[in-house]
Amino acid sequence: MDRRRFIQNAAVAVAAALPLSASLAAVRSDLRITRVRVFNPANTTNLAGPLGLSEIVVAVDTNAGITGYGQGGTPDLLRYAASLLIDQDPLRIEYLWQRMYRSSIYPAGRERLHAVGALDCALWDIKGKLLDVPVYQLLGGRARDYIECYKSYGPIRPEAARAEARKTMDEGYKAIRVFSLAGAGNSFDTRRGIDALVALCTDLREGAGPSGEFIFDAHTRFDYADALHLCERLAPLSPLFVEDPLRQMDDYTLFGRLRERTSVPLAAGEQFGELRDGNLPLVEQGLIDYLRSSIPNVGGITGYRKLAALCEAHSVAMVPHFTGPIATAAVVHALLSVPTPVINEAYKPELPAYLKAGIDFRNGRMYPVDRPGLGVTVDEQRLNPIAQYTQPRPPELYQGESFQRPDGSHLYL
Repeated sequence: MDRRRFIQNAAVAVAAALPLSASLAAVRSDLRITRVRVFNPANTTNLAGPLGLSEIVVAVDTNAGITGYGQGGTPDLLRYAASLLIDQDPLRIEYLWQRMYRSSIYPAGRERLHAVGALDCALWDIKGKLLDVPVYQLLGGRARDYIECYKSYGPIRPEAARAEARKTMDEGYKAIRVFSLAGAGNSFDTRRGIDALVALCTDLREGAGPSGEFIFDAHTRFDYADALHLCERLAPLSPLFVEDPLRQMDDYTLFGRLRERTSVPLAAGEQFGELRDGNLPLVEQGLIDYLRSSIPNVGGITGYRKLAALCEAHSVAMVPHFTGPIATAAVVHALLSVPTPVINEAYKPELPAYLKAGIDFRNGRMYPVDRPGLGVTVDEQRLNPIAQYTQPRPPELYQGESFQRPDGSHLYL
C-alpha cells in the first residue's frame, strides 16, 4: 500500500471512530448562531428571582440544530449582548466574551455582566453538545469526584439552631450557614446583638460536632470595630469562615486592618463581578480565605475560570453563592475542574418543573453528570417566552466601530 492510500484509509478509519458530533465539529466551518431566545420560568412572577439572582432562561440556537442554555440577566440587559452573538461562530467563546464585555461605550457593570454570563454558559453548553462531552471535560477534566456543599438557612431561631445543625450534618452536608436570628425584627444593634449571635453560633458548633462545620454570614451589617469584636468572639468556636464581615466591603484598606487582627477565616465576593471588579484585590492582597463569587455574576464559565486561576495562585478556596438551577449546573462543571478546595452553597437544590434533568445532588453533595454540555434538559413548554433576538446589533442600539488587533483578536467597540 502506498503512502497516500495509507493516509487516506487512516483518515477514514479515524472519522468512522469519532462520534457524529465530533465529526460535525471538524467540518462545520459555517457553524453560526442564528437566534437567542429569552424565557421567564412559568412558576416565577418576579423577573429578579430570589435575592435579585435572575432565573431568566436563555436559549442560544445554531444552524446545526444545537441549542445551548444559560441563565441570568433580564430582557433589556440580554438584548445588547445577544445581538453581538448573531451570525457568529459559537465555538469562539473567549472571543465572543470579549465582544460582549467590551463592545459598549460604557464598561460592563455587574448587572450587564450577569447577562453576559448567562449567554457565555449557553455557549459552553453548545460546545459540549457539539463534541458530545460534558463541559467539565472541556475545562481539563475532573479534579475531584464530587463537590461538598453547605446548607443555607438564612435566619434561624435560637432554640432550633443545635438540632438543625445536627440534622444538616446527618444529611451529609459539610457545613450549615446562617446569617441572623429569626424573629428579631428589623432593628439590629450591631454592638449589643453580638452576644446573641455568639450564643447562636455556640449552639451551631455543638450541633455540628467536631467533624462538622458552621458558617456565619455577617451580611455586611457590621462596621469595622463591631466586625473585629464579632470575629474575636467567634474565633474560639472555629467557624469555617465569617462571610462579608464589613459594611464597607470595597474598602480594602479597612479590610486589610481586619485581616491583620483576626485569625478567623474570612470570605467575600458575592457582591462583585468579574476578575478586576473587587475580586483581584481581595485575593491578591490576601484579604480573604474563601471567594464567594458565582456564575453567572462573574461573566459565566469563562469569567469563573480566570478567578479559579487567581485563587489557585493565592491558595484561596472557592465557595460560590447559590444561583439559578441551570447556572448551578454550570457552577458544578467549573468546580469539578479546579484544583483548589471548594464547597458549594445548596439552596433549594431540587430541580424546577422546567428542567427534566440537571444537577445530581445527593446526600449533601453534587456529583458530575456525563450528559453532553451542561447536562441540563430544558422543557420549554414549562417556560414563558418573552423575547427573541435574530438581528446582529439593530440600528437603535449603539453601533460604535468594532476594532480588532492585526491578529484578529477583539480590541474594543
